[in-house]
Amino acid sequence: MEWLFDPAIWAGLLTLVVLEIVLGIDNLIFIAILADKLPPHQRDKARLIGLSLAMLMRLGLLTIVSWLVTLTTPLFFMAGQGFSGRDLILLAGGVFLLFKATIELHERLEGVTHAATGSKVYAGFGAVVAQIVVLDAVFSLDAVITAVGMVDELGVMMAAVVISIGVMILASKPLTRFVNAHPTVVVLCLSFLLMIGLSLVAEGLGFHIPKGYLYAAIGFSIVIETLNQFARRNFLKSQARVPFRDRTADTVLRLMGGRKRTEAAADPQDTRPAGLDTFAVEERNMVSGVLTLGDRSVRSIMTPRSEMSWVNLDDDAGTVLRQLQQTPHSLMPVCRGQLDNVLGIARTKDMIGDLLLHRPIGESGGRLRTPIVLPDTAGVLKAMETLKRAHGQVVLVTDEYGVVQGLLTPVDILEAIAGEFPDEDEELAIQPKAPGLWEVDGAADLHLLEQVLETDTLVSDDADYTSLAGFLLAHFEGFPEAGQVLELDGLRYEIIAVEERRIAKVSVRRIAAETAEEAVQ
Repeated sequence: MEWLFDPAIWAGLLTLVVLEIVLGIDNLIFIAILADKLPPHQRDKARLIGLSLAMLMRLGLLTIVSWLVTLTTPLFFMAGQGFSGRDLILLAGGVFLLFKATIELHERLEGVTHAATGSKVYAGFGAVVAQIVVLDAVFSLDAVITAVGMVDELGVMMAAVVISIGVMILASKPLTRFVNAHPTVVVLCLSFLLMIGLSLVAEGLGFHIPKGYLYAAIGFSIVIETLNQFARRNFLKSQARVPFRDRTADTVLRLMGGRKRTEAAADPQDTRPAGLDTFAVEERNMVSGVLTLGDRSVRSIMTPRSEMSWVNLDDDAGTVLRQLQQTPHSLMPVCRGQLDNVLGIARTKDMIGDLLLHRPIGESGGRLRTPIVLPDTAGVLKAMETLKRAHGQVVLVTDEYGVVQGLLTPVDILEAIAGEFPDEDEELAIQPKAPGLWEVDGAADLHLLEQVLETDTLVSDDADYTSLAGFLLAHFEGFPEAGQVLELDGLRYEIIAVEERRIAKVSVRRIAAETAEEAVQ
């Protein structure tokens, strides 16, 4: 019992336990990978049996230490190289590890083992345990030889083996759960096994590879993978702060092959012809319009107050009749004196009939409909529900003070999805003039303009503007005059016309296109 009080014995035991755990990690990782091929209710049992067999095998080998020493005696010679029993075991084990790790890597990288089906086929319990036994034999020999070379007392060797296996049994389940939850870790572990298998083959052929080299390479790889896991966790946290709907919309658009102009500019090596995209630009824009519809407010899609057509009952009958005959609209607000004094909504043909019969508008048959009012803070989805209940009637949009801000019709919803549908008395808000050059109305919708310009720098979640004029006013220091220029995010905005304290027309030119044009000249 004197050896119990020998500090050298305890130091040797502690060192040997650490080494046995380190030497057993690769065995434990492969057992975790093999156990994952079994049904869930058999995995813990396979891990326990595998590690228990490893402990029994190592204890059995330790009891025949003298025989292990003789395994280094050459049994035969080939090409001047002697091969001992230990060399043959290391060669067989190394080839087995190389073969098994290669097969596992192929399955992982090809996605064979990750095909989620309703009837997943699991490996047989006996086959998995048999593979674990072979692995135990290979790894146990290495661990036992290390123990024999470090410690002289058989009891200390056995204690170190029992303690290390106990630690690995406790750590097997958390390690397996972690490995299965991180596919890149599995690939890294299989790469370790390839390296270990290669080192065993080299040892069996008489080429000694210092263990320190292997441990340094494994340690460096683990540090890199740890940093990778931290980076991925931070990325997922950052993604979690983005609304799920936005992430889904972005994913769908990327799957459709959509690329913003900013992304294309950042990748000058991408020379793919636009015609090779799976989906046309118009199709991607329509899908983008649908996916972003729920995030937009009524203000971003309505016909603004300045473009509304309405009937003023204070005007004489002849003026109103000429106005109605020239309008393409079937419904119009009827007001007295000013737009905010709305009396109702009337059909154009009914008002023309009243005027031709010299009757006051709306006084015969109750043809003036009560206006449907919606606040400008409402979302588009809410507006769609309101329009469904309106039975073909237009909806007035007002602010918090009851001032009319615009008009909403089903056509406005359609334009938000599929682009502009101008009436007879309207022209396109965004008119292409040349490659990379557009003439844009100041009231043009920023979402639509983003699609045309193939950029994502115009719409901002925290901005209170929805038109190009509002965007420009937010970036100019004061109210701009005709001829003023703003260059921003690769685009050049030039004010063409200003009318009644509002930006009427803007020339938008892509700076890259302008530079190429000057180079040609």
